[in-house]
Amino acid sequence: MNTNQRYEDAREQYAALGVDTDAALKTLSEFPVSINCWQADDVAGLEGAGQITGGGILATGNFPGKARTAEQIRQDFEFAHRLIPGTHRFNLHASYLEHGGSPVDRDQIEPKHFQGWIDWARGLGIGLDFNTTFFSHPKANDGFTLSSRDKTIRDFWIEHGRRCRRIAAHMGRELGTSCMQNHWIPDGWKDLPADRLTHRELLVESLDTMFTEKIDPELTRDAVESKLFGIGSESYVVGSHEFYLAYALTRGVVFCMDAGHYHPTESIAEKVSALLPFLPRLLLHVSRPVRWDSDHVVLFDDETRAILREIARADGWNRVDVAVDFFDGSINRISAWVIGIRSTMKAALYALLEPRELIRGAEDTGRLADRLALQEEAKTLPFGAVWDRFCAQEDAPIGTAWLAEVEKYEQETLLKRN
Repeated sequence: MNTNQRYEDAREQYAALGVDTDAALKTLSEFPVSINCWQADDVAGLEGAGQITGGGILATGNFPGKARTAEQIRQDFEFAHRLIPGTHRFNLHASYLEHGGSPVDRDQIEPKHFQGWIDWARGLGIGLDFNTTFFSHPKANDGFTLSSRDKTIRDFWIEHGRRCRRIAAHMGRELGTSCMQNHWIPDGWKDLPADRLTHRELLVESLDTMFTEKIDPELTRDAVESKLFGIGSESYVVGSHEFYLAYALTRGVVFCMDAGHYHPTESIAEKVSALLPFLPRLLLHVSRPVRWDSDHVVLFDDETRAILREIARADGWNRVDVAVDFFDGSINRISAWVIGIRSTMKAALYALLEPRELIRGAEDTGRLADRLALQEEAKTLPFGAVWDRFCAQEDAPIGTAWLAEVEKYEQETLLKRN
């Protein structure tokens, strides 16, 4: 049975439960995932360090062919993007500037250092998102940046944040799509602190100063990202969930939740509908922790499906931005991109195909056994046939056909890199 016939049969089965598969595919085609640049090079950046340092972040693995230049990152992403259905965004860290051989410190970066990325994104027809980089720097070596007790350190990072916000606004202006500017800091203690409050008061002061300049949200939006623990900050993180949630609620910035930044059994999915009544916009980092914030490649697993299902049930496609955050150097890095983004998109489609109206109707009329039965029935509907139809209409490989293309690229390109 060919792809079209399988899809027609699936469409009939979904229609019997009130699901319009054509409408679901249209919504999915307009759903961009912000794809992380740092999967290409294990978060090394382009400042010359060669590898990530500090910040409680650890990239592992030594699969050959890691990108080492902006050109190689762009080349690898362009190849991966062809294998992923849909049109997506590219997410840059500030440490991926192109300084043209004249290194500049992070409190001196300017839009011109990212013009190459902007021109490239325009050529691909995609948007850019941006991140301040508060790690892998001498002024972050003691584990504190915006909340440091040293004012000179705080001032340095405040200026970095200010400049990043202007760069993000420039990206939004140049590309005609608002650039999400995310701010995450690694500040915290490995062991039990005597004073938790002072650093948090300093962080409030630094953030307020950094956000003083008002920027049109049509150009860029600021997001603050929470974390509960990390390597080197197991006992205390200044920017905890409660801290940044309170900050977002009182300052009007976007609240970012990373699936790997919570307790191992804690899900961010349920938090989506808990926060949407109070916050106009959310940013989610879809990741896969394995016992800790280890940023494994995203899979089409229970947690990823739960996150996207909650967005669908809240009809939050225009209020919840989705980015991925993983970095695995132990496997082919391009395969990691393709697996992670295709899995995220599969979860979005799976959520869109849920017979929500029937399930809600059963709930509204008190027929709770019917609600449970419908939720279970949805699990075995022919989702795969609809996914294959999406890949076909987006001119992306169906099934595992992309594996051969990656293997060829590996042999012809990755293995020839020094």
